[in-house]
Amino acid sequence: MYLKVFNKRVYYTVLPVMFFYLIIYLSCDNSQGPLIKIQNKNQLDGIINEYVDKGYFPFLFVRLEDKGGSVIYQHCRINKKLIPYDTINEKTWIRIWSMSKIVTITIIMDLIEEGSLSLDEPVTKYIPEFGSLKVAINKDGTPLGKIKNKNMDCNFTLVKPDSIMTLRHLINHQAGFYYATTGIRCIDSMFVSKKISYSSDSNDLINRFSELPLLLHPGTEYFYGTNTTVLGVVAERATGLNLKRLVETRLSDHLNIQGLKYNLSRDEVLLPYFTGIDSILRIAEKGELDIFGADFPFYKLENQLFLGGEGMIATADGYTDFLRLFLHSGKLNNKRFLDQGSINEISSPHTLVDSPWGYNGYNLWVTGDTLRKIGWGEEKLWQGGGYEGTQFWIDSKREFVGVVMTQIHHPPDGGWDMYNDFRGALYQQFWTEEQYRFDWIKNFKKCQLF
Repeated sequence: MYLKVFNKRVYYTVLPVMFFYLIIYLSCDNSQGPLIKIQNKNQLDGIINEYVDKGYFPFLFVRLEDKGGSVIYQHCRINKKLIPYDTINEKTWIRIWSMSKIVTITIIMDLIEEGSLSLDEPVTKYIPEFGSLKVAINKDGTPLGKIKNKNMDCNFTLVKPDSIMTLRHLINHQAGFYYATTGIRCIDSMFVSKKISYSSDSNDLINRFSELPLLLHPGTEYFYGTNTTVLGVVAERATGLNLKRLVETRLSDHLNIQGLKYNLSRDEVLLPYFTGIDSILRIAEKGELDIFGADFPFYKLENQLFLGGEGMIATADGYTDFLRLFLHSGKLNNKRFLDQGSINEISSPHTLVDSPWGYNGYNLWVTGDTLRKIGWGEEKLWQGGGYEGTQFWIDSKREFVGVVMTQIHHPPDGGWDMYNDFRGALYQQFWTEEQYRFDWIKNFKKCQLF
């Protein structure tokens, strides 16, 4: 009886509907493909091109990779007036400065997992030279790191710290270390005089740090500085290996990551230093990159100083590979590096927890909902950046990572807007597509229809 009424007219009516439901069903299966897809590459390319062509950046190279390592977006634009001959791509070596910090921190967490270190150990266990460190205070007894008015006189006294500095203070930037950019003239001058980057090795580095005052009593307040650099020395002394070897053996060689290192090979040359601090994009003059005064880290083959907070170079391909281990619960290429517990610890709130923009994990900023509200990005992105404009982020919800590679300390006014414009446009595409999928599925109820 049923077959008799299933005539040609019904057949041609039901078949398209069944096919439509099948498409919906398949679209709900995340195993069918990546969670995201760039809908309008030309729009994103145009934003990058405009900021380079208008003289804000010497170049911009942006790369996004999904969880499996497939490139979902990549684009480069070069200012040929400033860089007429170089080819810049995913294999170009870039100075990443503070993007070194999260690499060092993962090494520290690996050592903690194996029992070689504990965050609650005193730093003097590994660096006894710090036993005589003092804190700089003003006449009222306030540590200089707590004073908001930087136009103070330099009449300070040194007192013994009222707490024991631990590895936890180092990893949270609460140990009292700093850069030559505090704005306190006498402190900055003292820091510059030590010529930190000219240290012959980590022992020499510690001797120079030992002659500088702390700006805070350890554990009292967040103050961004060379804390992770000191943490790298702790890793060296705990293992007997320098930081270069630790990165190579525990991270790069073990996980097959090509594109993270400290020293250049004989035939490799880095791109110039650029600045737009006086509104004109140009090659930087000595002293304009002032984080260490007029000095920079060294990258030559024979270099024996490895600055865990500032000294690495990386390729876009290599750094995105490193970032992907955060999407794989601490694994990459089917090899374990960290446990999920360590990943959770790195990305959990530790400092700056009252910010409307998010909070700080272990030198990993986790964004709040403000970025989404103003259309600049997304909530719960894990991100960081470097002194010469490099940036990275990890989107654990959509399972992809991204890097922005450039080499400029200070873009001309308006240049910083590129990061918000690009990421805002990127996420607007995601939101539009995700809303479309949501509405589509909602209209036909649930994927379990069949």
